[in-house]
Amino acid sequence: MQEKELSQLAIRQGYLKRMNKLVMRNSEMGVFIPFVVLVLFIGLLEPSFFSINNVASILRSSAFIGIVAIGQTLVILTGEIDVSVGSVAGLGAIIATWFMTHGLDPVSGSVASLIICAVVGLINGFIVVKFSLPSFITTIGMMYMAKGLTMIITNGYPIYPLPDSIKSMSAISPLGTSWAFLSFIVLIVLFHFILKKTIYGRNLYATGDNKEVAKLAGIRVTKIRVLSFVFSSLFAGLAGILLSFELLTGAPTIGSGWELLVIASVAVGGISLLGGSGSMMGTLIGVLILVTLNNGLVFLGLSTHWQTVAIGAVMIIAVLIDMMNRKKKLSS
Repeated sequence: MQEKELSQLAIRQGYLKRMNKLVMRNSEMGVFIPFVVLVLFIGLLEPSFFSINNVASILRSSAFIGIVAIGQTLVILTGEIDVSVGSVAGLGAIIATWFMTHGLDPVSGSVASLIICAVVGLINGFIVVKFSLPSFITTIGMMYMAKGLTMIITNGYPIYPLPDSIKSMSAISPLGTSWAFLSFIVLIVLFHFILKKTIYGRNLYATGDNKEVAKLAGIRVTKIRVLSFVFSSLFAGLAGILLSFELLTGAPTIGSGWELLVIASVAVGGISLLGGSGSMMGTLIGVLILVTLNNGLVFLGLSTHWQTVAIGAVMIIAVLIDMMNRKKKLSS
């Protein structure tokens, strides 16, 4: 009997070791398992959580935060952070809709807005790199500037009506979801490939891991860092524009509070806030975890204030796990 128990114990220990190695080798697996547990837990408490309408709602809601999170991932991988993304998303939406209500067609208005948002990111990156200012402080300043410009343009009122072509496009549900979700999936697959298979991706990871060593290796660290901020603001503007299309108005509140959700999603997705490690697939799962958590708390009848508490708690846990993993790697 004792031999049988010892044998079973050895089997369990071997299984746990194999699972631990799998999770350690594959960071996405370490994020995916909690996501599955979260979905099953909420589903057991509230079976209607698995309804087609609710799943579609989760996917649509994840699109806007997800698009911004792609750009934020690039910034954080270089060891920086961009807290201006929410305000830039709002500014992008307002500029695009303002152009559309003042004679420009939707495509031209959107492109003009995206160019302006990219310039905002260029300014962020230039200040951080050229003057060695902390990215946190720099982007807080840009956050307030973007918010102020949004209020100057709108006087606090939404911009409408948008062209009829926008209304017609918004009425279409590609693949049963939305244009924003489709854009999110296309972009995350594209940048997953870029990070894993291109020189730019390898240089980005090297920059985040150790900037000085990357410079000695001939990597153009300055260009990599600035470009990551450009992408961050560009995708923030894109998300804001897509949301304004869905709402059929340029609301000055677009993007409000997104920075916390985006940074939390990236952290939960296994992207090290110190830079140099993580993946786009991790970001995808992190976004889905945060959106699913918010949706689940609503389904369980909890106050929206608990959503904020949950996001903060999850972010702290994610950062603690990242720090512990880094200590393990350094000690091994």
